[in-house]
Formats: sequence, structure tokens, C-alpha cells
Amino acid sequence: MTLNEILQDIHAMEEDLLVFERKYGVLSETFYESYMSGEEPANDAWVLDWSEWAGTYKILLDRRELYRQSIQNLLKQATNPTLSDFIARTASRESLAVAS
Repeated sequence: MTLNEILQDIHAMEEDLLVFERKYGVLSETFYESYMSGEEPANDAWVLDWSEWAGTYKILLDRRELYRQSIQNLLKQATNPTLSDFIARTASRESLAVAS
């Protein structure tokens, strides 16, 4: 897996989550906290949406953590570990493999 693939996953999930946030009128973070504490949908028609919403948000959290760890590892391995140098590599579309 590359850093760019992780970033693409994050962006795709954020777009998916926006659909739910607009539909139900709350941020995913707010929804997820209630869902994880056991709150169930008031409308049976929402069950599948809520399950998908929670699953997508959980994967997003996992991907963000993978991204954070990957950035830290890549910066540790760099000969010149500055964010500016790192951005120069990613902006030139250099494929940066990460441990998953």
C-alpha cells in the first residue's frame, strides 16, 4: 500500500460520510459516539444506513491512524526529515510504500 492510496481511501470515505451527515444533519463523530454507546435508530428504515455510516467512520479512523503512523515512519527514514522535503516528494507523485 502506498501513502497516496491511503490518502485516496480517506478522501473517498470522507465523501461518503458527507452524504450521511447531510441526510441526517449531524457530524459523523457525533453520530458514531452515540451509535457506539448503543443508541439505535428511531426509524427502521435507517438501520442499514446507520450500520454503513458507523462502519465507514470506523474504517476512516483506522486509515487516519495508518496515515499518521506512515508519515512518522517515512519522516524517520528520511535523510532530511522535514515536512517540506516530504511534500516535495509527494507533490512530484513519488510513490511512497508504507508498511500496513
